[in-house]
Amino acid sequence: MKRTLAIAGIAIVALGVVASSALFTVNEAQQALVLQFGEPRRVIQDPGLKFKIPFIQEVRLLDRRVLDLDPPVEQVILADQKRLDVDAFARYRIHDPLRFYQTAGTEAVAETRLNSIVNSALRRVLGNVTVLAVLSDERARIMTDIKGQVNDEAKRFGIEIVDVRIRRADLPEETSQSIFARMRSEREREASEARAQGQEQSQQIKSRAERERTVIIAEAQRDAQILRGEGDNTALKLIAEATSQDPGFYGFYRSLEAYRKSLNGNDTTMVLSPNGEFFRYFSGPGPQAGGGPAANAAQAPAPVPAPAPAQ
Repeated sequence: MKRTLAIAGIAIVALGVVASSALFTVNEAQQALVLQFGEPRRVIQDPGLKFKIPFIQEVRLLDRRVLDLDPPVEQVILADQKRLDVDAFARYRIHDPLRFYQTAGTEAVAETRLNSIVNSALRRVLGNVTVLAVLSDERARIMTDIKGQVNDEAKRFGIEIVDVRIRRADLPEETSQSIFARMRSEREREASEARAQGQEQSQQIKSRAERERTVIIAEAQRDAQILRGEGDNTALKLIAEATSQDPGFYGFYRSLEAYRKSLNGNDTTMVLSPNGEFFRYFSGPGPQAGGGPAANAAQAPAPVPAPAPAQ
Protein backbone atom coordinates (compact mmCIF):
# COMPACT_ATOMS: atom_id res chain seq x y z
CA MET A 1 0.00 0.00 0.00
CA LYS A 2 2.77 2.37 0.92
CA ARG A 3 4.62 1.45 -2.23
CA THR A 4 1.53 2.22 -4.31
CA LEU A 5 1.13 5.61 -2.67
CA ALA A 6 4.77 6.42 -3.26
CA ILE A 7 4.50 5.51 -6.92
CA ALA A 8 1.35 7.59 -7.25
CA GLY A 9 3.04 10.55 -5.59
CA ILE A 10 6.03 10.28 -7.87
CA ALA A 11 3.72 10.08 -10.87
CA ILE A 12 1.82 13.17 -9.79
CA VAL A 13 5.05 15.11 -9.27
CA ALA A 14 6.36 13.98 -12.63
CA LEU A 15 3.08 14.92 -14.27
CA GLY A 16 3.27 18.35 -12.66
CA VAL A 17 6.81 18.85 -13.88
CA VAL A 18 5.84 17.80 -17.38
CA ALA A 19 2.79 20.04 -17.33
CA SER A 20 4.81 23.03 -16.12
CA SER A 21 7.34 22.40 -18.87
CA ALA A 22 4.67 21.99 -21.53
CA LEU A 23 2.50 25.01 -20.71
CA PHE A 24 3.45 28.68 -20.86
CA THR A 25 1.60 32.03 -20.92
CA VAL A 26 1.87 34.85 -23.44
CA ASN A 27 0.42 38.21 -22.28
CA GLU A 28 -0.80 41.16 -24.36
CA ALA A 29 2.59 42.89 -24.38
CA GLN A 30 4.49 39.82 -25.58
CA GLN A 31 4.96 37.58 -28.56
CA ALA A 32 6.64 34.17 -28.44
CA LEU A 33 8.97 32.14 -30.62
CA VAL A 34 9.01 28.40 -30.02
CA LEU A 35 12.41 26.79 -30.61
CA GLN A 36 13.24 23.13 -30.98
CA PHE A 37 16.89 22.33 -30.45
CA GLY A 38 17.65 25.98 -31.17
CA GLU A 39 15.70 26.07 -34.43
CA PRO A 40 12.53 28.22 -34.64
CA ARG A 41 9.37 26.19 -35.11
CA ARG A 42 6.48 28.59 -34.75
CA VAL A 43 5.62 32.17 -33.86
CA ILE A 44 2.90 32.96 -31.32
CA GLN A 45 1.49 36.50 -31.33
CA ASP A 46 -1.88 35.87 -29.67
CA PRO A 47 -2.00 36.17 -25.87
CA GLY A 48 -3.13 33.22 -23.73
CA LEU A 49 -2.04 29.82 -22.37
CA LYS A 50 0.08 27.96 -24.92
CA PHE A 51 1.59 24.46 -25.20
CA LYS A 52 5.01 23.20 -26.21
CA ILE A 53 6.77 19.84 -26.16
CA PRO A 54 8.47 19.58 -22.77
CA PHE A 55 12.23 19.21 -22.57
CA ILE A 56 12.50 19.40 -26.36
CA GLN A 57 11.12 22.82 -27.18
CA GLU A 58 11.86 26.12 -25.51
CA VAL A 59 10.19 29.54 -25.72
CA ARG A 60 11.71 32.98 -26.40
CA LEU A 61 9.41 35.80 -25.30
CA LEU A 62 9.81 39.07 -27.23
CA ASP A 63 8.31 42.47 -26.43
CA ARG A 64 5.63 43.57 -28.88
CA ARG A 65 5.32 47.13 -27.52
CA VAL A 66 6.93 50.22 -28.99
CA LEU A 67 10.49 50.34 -27.67
CA ASP A 68 12.85 53.27 -27.17
CA LEU A 69 16.19 53.70 -28.87
CA ASP A 70 18.48 56.46 -27.61
CA PRO A 71 21.69 56.61 -29.68
CA PRO A 72 24.66 58.64 -28.40
CA VAL A 73 25.14 62.24 -29.54
CA GLU A 74 26.66 62.30 -33.00
CA GLN A 75 28.64 65.14 -34.59
CA VAL A 76 27.60 65.59 -38.22
CA ILE A 77 29.17 67.72 -40.98
CA LEU A 78 26.46 69.56 -42.93
CA ALA A 79 26.41 70.57 -46.58
CA ASP A 80 27.72 74.05 -45.71
CA GLN A 81 30.67 72.42 -43.89
CA LYS A 82 29.26 73.37 -40.50
CA ARG A 83 29.50 70.86 -37.67
CA LEU A 84 26.39 70.01 -35.69
CA ASP A 85 26.06 67.95 -32.51
CA VAL A 86 22.88 65.93 -33.07
CA ASP A 87 21.04 64.18 -30.24
CA ALA A 88 18.41 61.93 -31.87
CA PHE A 89 16.09 59.18 -30.64
CA ALA A 90 13.93 56.53 -32.29
CA ARG A 91 10.86 54.44 -31.53
CA TYR A 92 10.61 50.90 -32.91
CA ARG A 93 8.84 47.58 -32.46
CA ILE A 94 9.61 43.97 -33.36
CA HIS A 95 7.44 43.35 -36.40
CA ASP A 96 8.72 39.91 -37.47
CA PRO A 97 9.86 37.79 -34.49
CA LEU A 98 11.29 35.03 -36.68
CA ARG A 99 13.51 37.35 -38.72
CA PHE A 100 14.44 39.27 -35.59
CA TYR A 101 15.65 36.05 -33.94
CA GLN A 102 17.53 34.90 -37.03
CA THR A 103 19.32 38.23 -37.64
CA ALA A 104 19.68 39.88 -34.23
CA GLY A 105 18.80 37.28 -31.65
CA THR A 106 18.36 39.63 -28.69
CA GLU A 107 17.15 43.18 -28.11
CA ALA A 108 20.60 44.28 -26.97
CA VAL A 109 22.18 43.20 -30.27
CA ALA A 110 19.30 44.76 -32.21
CA GLU A 111 19.72 48.12 -30.45
CA THR A 112 23.45 48.14 -31.18
CA ARG A 113 22.78 47.65 -34.87
CA LEU A 114 19.95 50.18 -34.87
CA ASN A 115 22.24 52.79 -33.30
CA SER A 116 24.64 52.33 -36.18
CA ILE A 117 21.81 52.52 -38.72
CA VAL A 118 20.37 55.71 -37.21
CA ASN A 119 23.75 57.44 -37.07
CA SER A 120 24.52 56.49 -40.68
CA ALA A 121 21.15 57.84 -41.84
CA LEU A 122 21.72 61.07 -39.93
CA ARG A 123 25.08 61.55 -41.62
CA ARG A 124 23.72 60.84 -45.10
CA VAL A 125 20.65 63.08 -44.88
CA LEU A 126 22.14 65.95 -42.87
CA GLY A 127 25.22 65.94 -45.06
CA ASN A 128 23.03 67.25 -47.90
CA VAL A 129 21.38 70.14 -46.04
CA THR A 130 22.54 73.36 -44.38
CA VAL A 131 22.30 74.36 -40.76
CA LEU A 132 19.54 76.84 -41.61
CA ALA A 133 17.46 74.01 -43.07
CA VAL A 134 17.89 71.95 -39.89
CA LEU A 135 16.73 74.89 -37.78
CA SER A 136 13.83 75.87 -40.07
CA ASP A 137 10.50 74.39 -41.17
CA GLU A 138 12.36 71.93 -43.41
CA ARG A 139 13.22 69.93 -40.31
CA ALA A 140 10.04 67.82 -40.62
CA ARG A 141 10.96 66.79 -44.17
CA ILE A 142 14.49 65.97 -43.05
CA MET A 143 13.20 63.73 -40.27
CA THR A 144 10.87 61.96 -42.72
CA ASP A 145 13.83 61.20 -44.98
CA ILE A 146 15.87 59.89 -42.04
CA LYS A 147 13.00 57.73 -40.83
CA GLY A 148 12.53 56.27 -44.32
CA GLN A 149 16.18 55.31 -44.65
CA VAL A 150 16.35 53.82 -41.14
CA ASN A 151 13.14 51.84 -41.70
CA ASP A 152 14.42 50.40 -44.99
CA GLU A 153 17.51 49.00 -43.26
CA ALA A 154 15.70 47.95 -40.07
CA LYS A 155 13.35 45.67 -42.03
CA ARG A 156 16.27 43.27 -42.47
CA PHE A 157 16.08 42.62 -38.73
CA GLY A 158 12.29 42.24 -38.56
CA ILE A 159 12.01 45.68 -36.96
CA GLU A 160 9.57 48.46 -37.86
CA ILE A 161 10.64 52.05 -37.15
CA VAL A 162 7.75 54.02 -35.70
CA ASP A 163 9.46 57.40 -35.45
CA VAL A 164 12.83 59.14 -35.55
CA ARG A 165 13.30 62.58 -34.04
CA ILE A 166 16.09 65.03 -33.33
CA ARG A 167 15.87 65.91 -29.66
CA ARG A 168 18.53 68.58 -29.82
CA ALA A 169 20.85 69.99 -32.47
CA ASP A 170 23.61 72.22 -31.12
CA LEU A 171 26.45 73.97 -32.86
CA PRO A 172 29.93 73.48 -31.43
CA GLU A 173 31.23 76.55 -29.65
CA GLU A 174 33.59 77.63 -32.44
CA THR A 175 30.88 77.16 -35.07
CA SER A 176 28.39 79.15 -33.00
CA GLN A 177 30.79 82.08 -32.76
CA SER A 178 31.42 81.98 -36.51
CA ILE A 179 27.72 81.93 -37.35
CA PHE A 180 26.91 84.70 -34.88
CA ALA A 181 29.68 86.85 -36.34
CA ARG A 182 28.37 86.29 -39.86
CA MET A 183 24.80 87.04 -38.81
CA ARG A 184 25.98 90.23 -37.09
CA SER A 185 27.87 91.25 -40.23
CA GLU A 186 24.83 90.60 -42.41
CA ARG A 187 22.57 92.61 -40.11
CA GLU A 188 25.06 95.49 -40.07
CA ARG A 189 25.23 95.40 -43.87
CA GLU A 190 21.43 95.43 -44.12
CA ALA A 191 21.29 98.33 -41.65
CA SER A 192 23.88 100.27 -43.68
CA GLU A 193 21.93 99.67 -46.88
CA ALA A 194 18.72 100.78 -45.20
CA ARG A 195 20.38 103.96 -43.90
CA ALA A 196 21.87 104.69 -47.33
CA GLN A 197 18.49 104.22 -49.00
CA GLY A 198 16.89 106.43 -46.37
CA GLN A 199 19.47 109.17 -46.92
CA GLU A 200 19.01 108.93 -50.68
CA GLN A 201 15.24 109.20 -50.36
CA SER A 202 15.65 112.07 -47.89
CA GLN A 203 17.90 113.91 -50.33
CA GLN A 204 15.45 113.33 -53.16
CA ILE A 205 12.57 114.63 -51.05
CA LYS A 206 14.59 117.69 -49.98
CA SER A 207 15.62 118.41 -53.58
CA ARG A 208 12.05 118.06 -54.78
CA ALA A 209 10.79 120.28 -51.96
CA GLU A 210 13.48 122.89 -52.67
CA ARG A 211 12.62 122.84 -56.37
CA GLU A 212 8.93 123.24 -55.62
CA ARG A 213 9.75 126.03 -53.14
CA THR A 214 11.78 127.87 -55.76
CA VAL A 215 8.99 127.52 -58.31
CA ILE A 216 6.35 128.68 -55.83
CA ILE A 217 8.43 131.70 -54.77
CA ALA A 218 9.14 132.60 -58.39
CA GLU A 219 5.47 132.35 -59.28
CA ALA A 220 4.53 134.39 -56.21
CA GLN A 221 7.10 137.07 -57.08
CA ARG A 222 5.85 137.09 -60.65
CA ASP A 223 2.25 137.48 -59.50
CA ALA A 224 3.34 140.19 -57.03
CA GLN A 225 5.15 142.09 -59.78
CA ILE A 226 2.10 141.80 -61.97
CA LEU A 227 -0.20 143.03 -59.19
CA ARG A 228 2.25 145.79 -58.25
CA GLY A 229 2.48 146.88 -61.85
CA GLU A 230 -1.28 146.86 -62.20
CA GLY A 231 -1.59 148.85 -58.94
CA ASP A 232 1.04 151.37 -60.03
CA ASN A 233 -0.66 151.69 -63.37
CA THR A 234 -4.01 152.27 -61.69
CA ALA A 235 -2.45 154.80 -59.30
CA LEU A 236 -0.82 156.67 -62.16
CA LYS A 237 -4.12 156.77 -63.98
CA LEU A 238 -5.87 158.12 -60.88
CA ILE A 239 -3.13 160.68 -60.31
CA ALA A 240 -3.26 161.72 -63.94
CA GLU A 241 -7.02 162.10 -63.74
CA ALA A 242 -6.78 164.11 -60.52
CA THR A 243 -4.03 166.30 -61.92
CA SER A 244 -5.93 166.99 -65.08
CA GLN A 245 -9.01 168.01 -63.12
CA ASP A 246 -7.27 170.47 -60.69
CA PRO A 247 -3.49 170.91 -61.16
CA GLY A 248 -3.23 173.59 -58.49
CA PHE A 249 -4.80 171.51 -55.76
CA TYR A 250 -2.63 168.56 -56.74
CA GLY A 251 0.50 170.72 -56.42
CA PHE A 252 -0.70 171.94 -53.01
CA TYR A 253 -1.33 168.34 -51.87
CA ARG A 254 2.10 167.21 -53.02
CA SER A 255 3.69 170.10 -51.12
CA LEU A 256 1.84 169.12 -47.95
CA GLU A 257 3.10 165.55 -48.33
CA ALA A 258 6.64 166.86 -48.75
CA TYR A 259 6.26 169.03 -45.62
CA ARG A 260 4.94 166.07 -43.62
CA LYS A 261 7.80 163.80 -44.62
CA SER A 262 10.51 166.45 -44.21
CA LEU A 263 9.26 168.13 -41.03
CA ASN A 264 8.37 165.01 -39.09
CA GLY A 265 9.35 166.24 -35.63
CA ASN A 266 12.72 164.46 -35.50
CA ASP A 267 14.72 167.69 -35.07
CA THR A 268 15.38 167.87 -38.79
CA THR A 269 17.65 170.77 -39.81
CA MET A 270 17.28 172.06 -43.36
CA VAL A 271 19.31 174.85 -45.02
CA LEU A 272 17.12 176.26 -47.77
CA SER A 273 16.37 179.65 -49.24
CA PRO A 274 13.03 180.99 -47.97
CA ASN A 275 12.25 182.17 -51.45
CA GLY A 276 12.70 178.74 -52.92
CA GLU A 277 9.98 176.71 -54.57
CA PHE A 278 9.78 174.38 -51.55
CA PHE A 279 8.47 177.20 -49.30
CA ARG A 280 6.19 178.86 -51.73
CA TYR A 281 3.15 178.07 -49.57
CA PHE A 282 4.86 179.59 -46.50
CA SER A 283 5.38 183.03 -48.07
CA GLY A 284 1.82 184.22 -47.60
CA PRO A 285 -0.89 184.97 -50.13
CA GLY A 286 0.20 185.93 -53.57
CA PRO A 287 -0.26 185.01 -57.15
CA GLN A 288 -0.32 181.25 -57.65
CA ALA A 289 -0.02 179.18 -60.73
CA GLY A 290 -3.33 178.17 -62.10
CA GLY A 291 -6.69 179.54 -61.19
CA GLY A 292 -10.10 178.69 -60.04
CA PRO A 293 -10.44 176.26 -57.19
CA ALA A 294 -6.74 175.45 -57.25
CA ALA A 295 -5.79 179.07 -56.61
CA ASN A 296 -8.25 179.35 -53.76
CA ALA A 297 -6.98 176.06 -52.28
CA ALA A 298 -3.41 177.29 -52.53
CA GLN A 299 -4.29 180.34 -50.46
CA ALA A 300 -6.00 178.27 -47.75
CA PRO A 301 -2.99 177.47 -45.53
CA ALA A 302 -2.06 180.08 -42.90
CA PRO A 303 1.44 181.59 -43.01
CA VAL A 304 4.02 179.48 -41.21
CA PRO A 305 7.33 180.90 -39.91
CA ALA A 306 10.41 179.93 -41.88
CA PRO A 307 12.72 177.33 -40.35
CA ALA A 308 15.64 178.62 -38.31
CA PRO A 309 18.98 178.82 -40.06
CA ALA A 310 21.39 175.97 -39.51
CA GLN A 311 23.70 176.30 -36.52
